[in-house]
Amino acid sequence: MKRVHPGVRLVVGEIGRRRFGAELGWVLVGVPLAAVCLVLVVAGLAVGVVVSPLFVGLLLLSGVLGFVRALGGVHRRLAGRLLGVKVGVPASRPMEPGFGKWFKARIGDPIAWRAVAYLVLRVPVAAGELLVTAWMVVGGVATVLYPFFWHTTGGREMPMFGIRTDTWLLSFPLALLGVGLLIALPWVIRLMVGVDKLLVRGLLGPKTLSERVRDLEVSRAAAVEDADVKLRRIERDLHDGAQAQLVALAMKLGIAKDELDGASPDVAQLRQLVTTAHANAKQALIELRDLARGIHPPALDAGLDVALSTLVTTIGVDVELDVDVGTRPPPSLETIAYFTAAELLTNAAKHAPDGIHLQVRATDALEVTVSDQGPGGARITPGGGLAGIVERLRVVDGALDVSSPPGGPTIVTASIPLTG
Repeated sequence: MKRVHPGVRLVVGEIGRRRFGAELGWVLVGVPLAAVCLVLVVAGLAVGVVVSPLFVGLLLLSGVLGFVRALGGVHRRLAGRLLGVKVGVPASRPMEPGFGKWFKARIGDPIAWRAVAYLVLRVPVAAGELLVTAWMVVGGVATVLYPFFWHTTGGREMPMFGIRTDTWLLSFPLALLGVGLLIALPWVIRLMVGVDKLLVRGLLGPKTLSERVRDLEVSRAAAVEDADVKLRRIERDLHDGAQAQLVALAMKLGIAKDELDGASPDVAQLRQLVTTAHANAKQALIELRDLARGIHPPALDAGLDVALSTLVTTIGVDVELDVDVGTRPPPSLETIAYFTAAELLTNAAKHAPDGIHLQVRATDALEVTVSDQGPGGARITPGGGLAGIVERLRVVDGALDVSSPPGGPTIVTASIPLTG
């Protein structure tokens, strides 16, 4: 089978990638979703202000702001799904007793007002994105088809678009221009949704310095605790495994040495001692190799795709692997992604003997997604395996998203930021 040139695959193949479909979906739903949300919010706030002299107006205002805060969460999760933007959930202010203080906290909720600002900015941005996308798609298709239109109509001007050439041959350069527009569409959309990513991070995520400092303190504590646990595990494995084998090896060699120093050494006993010592040495090497593999899998030296290809062969069940990370991520993030994938696959294999799929993608985050057709019901519970993954990801500002309705399927996505 003839291989496609990487340059051609980079330019043309972008249209068929899942990322392009997700970003296009974001553009298409942007205007109706943001516009409807904004209309509801503005209408609710307006009615609340009008009837604010009444007690029900105060309740309506606080309810609308609570609603818009929930809408911010909807957009935040949608951006995570379609754009790969993972931002933390803003922390709520503690509620003090008393209706007056409760109402003041609700009305002055900065998270809700930032969500209002997001919707106000999102509508014109989404409208611009949709107009540019529609122009490129419709104009590109019309220009590509113009040679056929010219041939069938005898050189008439294409209605609505004003496309016309004097000769049929001159219509082909226009068609090539249309092809260029369609090929450039994914890159233009990616550039436009970059503005959306900035809006989501700046207006829907944690913003205050104190929140960021608190997250960093928790992440640092988790990293220190995780490092301490790993060091203790390595010490225990060395003591109970390789060290015990090396002690036995030394004892056997000591006995053999004493036997050789004797007047008439027993050759059969010496052979047995050397054989046992050799077995101890091989076992110690195996345990040291396994221990080193647990610290840093050797296959990662060849890249994350190679390491994961090796990993799926050790799970014991069939796993469909799909890896596309483009430029190689930093080694530290590759290691986190590898061990995250290993634990997720191990969990999936316990509940689903088949139908397991591992997908790894890299946008502005390295996303590791494991899906299975098991019974569902997976949850992040304290002390559970998924909670351990959450703590590991938290060290690098990562996030874990779990979708596991009863009856399945279970889809778990770990996101590791690649940019600050």
